Amino acid sequence: MTLATPQTAPAHQRTAVGVRAVARISAATRGGITTLPVLDGDGPFELRRLRSRGTEARVCVVGAMTAPLGGDRLRIEATAQQGAALHITSAAATVALRGPTPEHATYDVQLSVGEQAQLHWLPKPLICAAGSNLRQSWTVDLAPTARLVLREEQILGRTGEPPGQVATRLTVRRGGHTLLDQQAEYGPGVPGWDGPAVLADHRATGQLLIVDPAFEDEPLEVQLLGGAPESGQAVLTPIAGPAALVTAVAPDGLRLRHLLDAARTAARRTVGARIPRDFS
Repeated sequence: MTLATPQTAPAHQRTAVGVRAVARISAATRGGITTLPVLDGDGPFELRRLRSRGTEARVCVVGAMTAPLGGDRLRIEATAQQGAALHITSAAATVALRGPTPEHATYDVQLSVGEQAQLHWLPKPLICAAGSNLRQSWTVDLAPTARLVLREEQILGRTGEPPGQVATRLTVRRGGHTLLDQQAEYGPGVPGWDGPAVLADHRATGQLLIVDPAFEDEPLEVQLLGGAPESGQAVLTPIAGPAALVTAVAPDGLRLRHLLDAARTAARRTVGARIPRDFS
């Protein structure tokens, strides 16, 4: 996800039907250190190298223009080649806004992780402003020995305004076999999205997916995290793969992050330092 800034896009970059933009990131190993042979972004995507942590290469996605707006078609492609360690974050929250066209916007993320490689996809939240309409997807392909930590968070509406509409789909394949394929939709026009069976009037929701071969020998147990339902709750569930999925709902983004952090701490007890202590 990228930072949406109040800048106005140049005329040659944004048209009446929206922006088309792709960012590409590729990580490879050289001498035991992860390098970035491909780091290329256009449109709203400005990619910055951050200081490495050990052998891990780190990239921050910064917004160069306001996006996504209605009609935009955005995509990020990231690959961690064999043995590489890649961490991707963003400078600030993504804000989906109403655009000049009634068409929905799309934001697609395609991740590929090779043998003995790891990828941490840990951006800031998505904020769905009033009138926005976004379709977001993650498609992840993992080698059998690959490791993944993926977080996604949605905040439905800015303070004091109704939410926009967002539809999300997360598809993960490991060794060519489907590990997880799920979708959700929230906002105006979606039946029951804020009812007791879905968000129960909460306005923040998110997930944390951890895939690690260590779970084959030490699978996590189901855990309910959080206190009273009105303050937000999360459930950590092991899934065949080996993997663990955390799903959380909360009144706001801050409490949502606290729940996901608590789940991260529980998972670290099993797979240790491969899950980052700091999600920034």
